Amino acid sequence: MGGKGGHDSVKLYRIRRTLDELSRIAGRGTELISVYIPKGKQMHEVIGILREEQGTAENIKSDLTRSHVIGSLAKVLQRLRMHKKTPERGLVVFCGALQPEGGGPVGSETVRAFEIDPPKDLRTFLYRCDDHFHVDILKGMLRDDDMIGFLAIDAKDAGWGLLRGDKVEVLEQTGSGVAGKHRQGGQSAKRFQRLREMELSYYYARVAATTRSLFLDIHRVKGLIVSGPGPTKEEFVNGGHLEYRLQEMILATIDASYSGSEGVREAFAKSADILSDYRMVEEKKLVDRLLAEIGARSGLAAYGLRDVLDLLGRSAAETVLVTDTADLHRIEVRCSRCGTSRDEVAARPDVIPRRSAMLSSPCRNCGTAAGLAASERDLVDHLSMEAARTGSRVEVISGRAEHGSTLSSLGGVAALLRYNPGHSAGA
Repeated sequence: MGGKGGHDSVKLYRIRRTLDELSRIAGRGTELISVYIPKGKQMHEVIGILREEQGTAENIKSDLTRSHVIGSLAKVLQRLRMHKKTPERGLVVFCGALQPEGGGPVGSETVRAFEIDPPKDLRTFLYRCDDHFHVDILKGMLRDDDMIGFLAIDAKDAGWGLLRGDKVEVLEQTGSGVAGKHRQGGQSAKRFQRLREMELSYYYARVAATTRSLFLDIHRVKGLIVSGPGPTKEEFVNGGHLEYRLQEMILATIDASYSGSEGVREAFAKSADILSDYRMVEEKKLVDRLLAEIGARSGLAAYGLRDVLDLLGRSAAETVLVTDTADLHRIEVRCSRCGTSRDEVAARPDVIPRRSAMLSSPCRNCGTAAGLAASERDLVDHLSMEAARTGSRVEVISGRAEHGSTLSSLGGVAALLRYNPGHSAGA
């Protein structure tokens, strides 16, 4: 599969999850450290700069802020010394004295560091000590570089646009030449309707030819968004006018007030969530394949967390699909006396109360509540760990897109299988 593979989708999910967590943190003062080390920059140079900053930090008036900054710089330096040289794409480290989970009084903070391997080559050196972490550079790297085409169409005119990076460019627009819906005097209603349908057919053929030229021959787009007012866009999309490769690329059909060049800009403004990650072109293919297998009752697809985990354990799962909006954690409680374990899956806000409840319930095997220990892991991380044992792949699917919503309706977790486990069991 082209583009980003399973390993990358999990890696990008983890980066997004970390950046979301860091974005919510606010320091008590200018004490949160962000360090961006670009590709090719010598590690010893960066270590030298941070040592100088340690000396400067001695002059901070607030005892607590000074202690936090010096402690955080020491932690960053400790991390950097573990690298013999700068990693291939560069390195990003965030560090600060953070409150414990659930909050705590002043002085209960602990210094935590977050080390991130950037998804693309890092070109910028940055050191900041601020009241927030500087995450925007990394967030910008998460945007896909693939091009997306826009077609804004109604019965009067059509416009084409191209999204490259985070900017949309209007490529072309054309009038339809199709008569309005109300006939002029001197011709019958049937004749007028017949002529209008003929004009629409010619217009659709012209639009299809231009779309193919722009988005297959000139610009090799990875996805297509069709927009416009009224039913024209649906008539065009569902009428078999588009070349089949473009038809398969359609990410969404958007209701809009305008067509033509204004329609392109309006559709871009309305499609921010859809375009948050162009990888959706590949994601859509995976979900479509899942739905096709479910619909065909082939036995080569499964959904629901328990079934998927069972099939992973039996090495039956080829590819596991999980939405990035599930926000679920797996909690495991293990008895140190007899080794019995039990687990639950809970939404992030419920993790602490569920963990407490599980720890207060005695072991179902030996009946003791002493010696119970709990661990938790993000569901995507847990699925990835289980998949690694059997050579399976995990694909993280955007829950904001239509196909992601479909997956969410199936429980947020599904799998494409290597074989039909029912047939295997009966063999």
